[in-house]
Amino acid sequence: MRIFKTKTSGRDLKKASLTDAELIGAAEEVNRGEYEADLGGDVFKKRVARSGAGKSGGFRVILFFRKDERLFFGYVFAKSNLANIADDRLKWFRKVAKEYLEYTDKELEARIKEGWIEEIVP
Repeated sequence: MRIFKTKTSGRDLKKASLTDAELIGAAEEVNRGEYEADLGGDVFKKRVARSGAGKSGGFRVILFFRKDERLFFGYVFAKSNLANIADDRLKWFRKVAKEYLEYTDKELEARIKEGWIEEIVP
């Protein structure tokens, strides 16, 4: 499975001090079916532990995911900053997930070169 960060989520993940190793671990959990919510349209919510705080005090991550194929970290937030995801935002996440998950390998490489996404290599 290939794992990616979007340009926006990459900044947020860095601010949250989440390492690539932690993200790879979270991605592997999701691929095994260990996530908090399937939000439909290949959009999932996963809790990721904050260093020293565990998952309950950690971050929530919105993922665009297709089993054994690709996973994109799309959006990161602390539960204290956002309790629920608004319907219009969820609709936008589903639209983005569809686009990202349908990229051909050539399109993926172009987006990487353009700086829109970054691949996390295990």
